[in-house]
Amino acid sequence: MVEWGALLANGFKSARMALRVIVAMSSDFDASDKELLSVVADGRNAGRDKAMLVLIERHLPSILTLARRMVGQAEADDIAQEVMFRLWQKAADLELDTRGARPWLYRVASNLCLDQLRKRRELTGTELPERSMAPDQDRQLNEQYMTRTVEDALNHLPERQKLALALFHLQDMTQRETAQIMDVTEEALESLLRRARAALKTRLSDSWQELMPESHDG
Repeated sequence: MVEWGALLANGFKSARMALRVIVAMSSDFDASDKELLSVVADGRNAGRDKAMLVLIERHLPSILTLARRMVGQAEADDIAQEVMFRLWQKAADLELDTRGARPWLYRVASNLCLDQLRKRRELTGTELPERSMAPDQDRQLNEQYMTRTVEDALNHLPERQKLALALFHLQDMTQRETAQIMDVTEEALESLLRRARAALKTRLSDSWQELMPESHDG
């Protein structure tokens, strides 16, 4: 049985390799996040590694997506690795509601992303962190242009405005969930979103309607 705590501590690539090898093991493991974490927390339970595998399969893709949007490909894996490792470590202490582990995971990932962006700014002395984009040969040229245009526009936003947009619009979270994850009131979140949309609207011009429908602005 794979020891997920050790794998996550020793390297994300190793965990990914093991995940591909034993992914079929979790196909019939249908349980809530709370139930899975209770198994993970019990060091004597033979199913704890399988339970952690299910949690990783269930939540890792969305955490990676958020991290890539916030800090770029190069550092997203490290952040996602740290998030899942903390989940492993905190399994016995987390109190989950019906939404499961997602709010806690997004809060940890968001804080790590913001910390990374602030570190970059301190190192570069600029407001705008550089991000490298992995080439995507499968996209059409116009889609590549649109992606780079949006990435560039997002990179010109302050970190918390960027995070608010990433969670609410791109990760499809509710306003209440986003506010809780960012530890702000819904009124403060609305202000962040309003300023971020206004800045993006100015930069993206003709592409705005396609990217951010006006129905979100209300």
